[in-house]
Parts: sequence; structure tokens; C-alpha cells
Amino acid sequence: MHFVEPSREVLAETLLAAGPGSATLCEGWQTQHLAAHLYLREHRAAVALGLVAKPLSKVSDKATRKLAEASSIRAEYTKLVEKFRSGPSALSPMKLPIVDKNVNLIEYFVHTEDVRRATKRWAPRALDEEYSSALWDELVKRAAILYRGVDLGIILVRPSGPRHVAKRAPVSVAIVGEPGELLMHAHGRTKHALVTVEGEPDAVALLDSAEIGH
Repeated sequence: MHFVEPSREVLAETLLAAGPGSATLCEGWQTQHLAAHLYLREHRAAVALGLVAKPLSKVSDKATRKLAEASSIRAEYTKLVEKFRSGPSALSPMKLPIVDKNVNLIEYFVHTEDVRRATKRWAPRALDEEYSSALWDELVKRAAILYRGVDLGIILVRPSGPRHVAKRAPVSVAIVGEPGELLMHAHGRTKHALVTVEGEPDAVALLDSAEIGH
């Protein structure tokens, strides 16, 4: 099943419900910045490249700030979110289903939670098992990169049993949680991820201080 389009809908609805000026877990960004980022990465090639190529990062940052400022009032913000909801431009590589899945499945989940979990009261969503498994599969592909800055072995464990050795080292920790929670942890949202870390105290402390997901 293709989960990206439903995930786009959920993210758009979450952004609309929060409104402009609301907090997110993305450092320095409010909801209008996140909406601008989501729209621009699918409609402006230079901005999309700036997300992965440092020489163009200033172009991406400037465009995001400019559009966010223009979308700080409710009417313009709503228009921006609806543009994002309508999907990528005709010339965007994200029009291709395989690219869309590889690039957006995790992106949309994490950013939905970036808005939901920035409030004082939040609870994890009850995710469909197929959706959870799809998130797990994508996490497994990326886990080694996301934890590359951690000087530990990393074992990701689902409560239902499956596990994945993301990184090998003389000293390891196991991070236990549902796929969505493991994704949040792997993307640096460690304080907002419902996971359990198992290992020697010094190793757990090292994980807590490590840079994850960058």
C-alpha cells in the first residue's frame, strides 16, 4: 500500500489545525516555516538542492524565511498549506512514485509529529500495522546514516520482536520502541520519542549526549 498520500493529508490537516505561529520541534521554526519548507522542496529545484548541498543551503534558508514571513497570517498560511496538500509540481522528481516514497514517507511522519509533539499535551498515534512496518523498512535503510555520529553500536528493537543492527561497535545499546518512536529518536527528537534504551549506564549516557540524525 502507498502511504505517502494519506500521510500528506494528515500532515496538511495537522498544520491547519495548529495554525501559523505555533511551535514545532524543528529548532527556530514555527509552523509557517515548516509549511514553507514542505512546499518549496517540491516546487523549487534550487531549494530542494539546498537541503542536500551545502553551497546552496543559503538559497534554501532565504527562500524558506521569505515565504514563511509572507505566510504568517492565517489566510496566506492556509493557502500555502493547501498548495502543499495539492502535491509536487509537474516537473518535480517527487511526482515519481518511487521517489515520492523514498523521500516523503519518513519526512511526512516526522514533521507531523514535529507539530503534534511541540505542545504540552500529546499522545502517540495508533498506527496501522502495515504503515508501521513501512516506516520500519525505511528506517532500516537509513539507520546507519542517522546514527553515524554516535560512538556506539546501535541495535533497534521493535517490541513485537524484529530487530536491526544499525551500527556495530565494541560497546552497544539497544533502543526499543515502536517504529514511529524509533524514527523520532533517529531523527534527533530524542526527548520526544517514547523509547527505552538498554545498555551499560556509561553507554546510555553517551547516547544521550550524542548528535543524532544530522
